[in-house]
Amino acid sequence: MSIGVFDSGIGGLSVHRALVSRLPEADFTYLADQAHAPYGGLSGERIVELTRAGAERLFDRGASLVVLACNTASAHALRRLQQTWLPDYREAIGRPVNLLGLIVPTIEAATGVAWAEEGASESADVVGVFSTPGTTASRVYEIETAKRAPNLRLVSQPCHDLARMIEAGATRESLRREIGEQVEALTLRIGRPPDRAILGCTHYELVADLFREALPPTTALIHQPGPTAEALARYLETHPEYEAGKSGERCFLTTGRPGEQNALAAAFWAAPLRFEAA
Repeated sequence: MSIGVFDSGIGGLSVHRALVSRLPEADFTYLADQAHAPYGGLSGERIVELTRAGAERLFDRGASLVVLACNTASAHALRRLQQTWLPDYREAIGRPVNLLGLIVPTIEAATGVAWAEEGASESADVVGVFSTPGTTASRVYEIETAKRAPNLRLVSQPCHDLARMIEAGATRESLRREIGEQVEALTLRIGRPPDRAILGCTHYELVADLFREALPPTTALIHQPGPTAEALARYLETHPEYEAGKSGERCFLTTGRPGEQNALAAAFWAAPLRFEAA
């Protein structure tokens, strides 16, 4: 048994690294759906279809849990697949499996309100969310944040090209310009810099230093990998029916062209990464 990690591309490696650090003995299989990346501009139905296919691929390889390390997939597909696909799939394969996302842990980190404490926060801060157009259109951050922090103002900034640029290995200078423009656009919409900013796409974590550079020091940056890793560790403690493996194996798969992937991802991982064909 193992833990599967699914993303449209290399961005989910930021979450994967945190998961490996938190659970070093667990076995992990990472799947990048690079043949269809990025997901941000796809229809909701297409995102659900691709996410289901990716999750099934990982379950078929022995994963007991699949973490959707993709905000767009989590926003559009997680709940629907949990409710309409997983029950029949579990019965068909005869073992417990589940899908987990990263939006809930991120909102908990941004609001300071745990999932069981809805409506407890009285903060009046403004939170900016940098995300793909698909995640922005879903309004999942606005909807879920309102449940636990109704006084918190949340403003999403759709970054139309940023995930594609990161996936394609754009230069640092071009990424710096693009991020600067997105930060400026969000600041103009709010009327001032946000009090907190969520990197609502796992690709953006690979260039978190450029977001930190573009935002004022007073803006707290909310990272997704750490809270997601802690949430998974807690989930495994309370759900022993899901086995994570104990040999520390790491496997990287792609639906795209296998081999050594994006140099930015390798630099972030601090080691060369070689992907196999899914």
